[in-house]
Amino acid sequence: MLHVHFTTRELVFTALMIAATFVLEQLRIFTMPQGGSITLGGMVPLLLLAYLFGPVVGAAGGCLYGFLNLMQDPFIVHPVQVLFDYPLPYMCMGLAGLFPAHRAASTALAFAARFICHFISGIVFFASYAPEGMNPAIYSAVFNATYLIPDFLICCVILKLLPIRRLAAAFPHRQHP
Repeated sequence: MLHVHFTTRELVFTALMIAATFVLEQLRIFTMPQGGSITLGGMVPLLLLAYLFGPVVGAAGGCLYGFLNLMQDPFIVHPVQVLFDYPLPYMCMGLAGLFPAHRAASTALAFAARFICHFISGIVFFASYAPEGMNPAIYSAVFNATYLIPDFLICCVILKLLPIRRLAAAFPHRQHP
């Protein structure tokens, strides 16, 4: 069993990153008709959490955020769809903690894994939204890429501008990006 010990400072930081994600995800530039949106860097706090504390804490924070998102803005068609559209894709943001020194690559990995979750959900549960005659896999890929790629690029720009090394200095015994 994996055990993660938090200091009070680390626990407060984790809670703040989840709350910041919740707030930033509400600052939408564009919202897709059946869900998904381009935000002003909504995933940045979860990515920071993963960079500073590793993939396990990043995934846990993402999971908690996913359930908050479910309570705030639910779109439910099936219990398995809930997993693939809420906790799992946000848990994927924790993958950025695997390679914290390579932010662009680790952020791309996290978003690619999130894309896969939404892509599977789109094929299995939302194929009926595809235009007549269109392959549901192509529809799902295009639909999800339409908002995830811009969101990824916005997060990369913001992460490039943030003083992540200075943030990491506040947690000296944790991994450093």
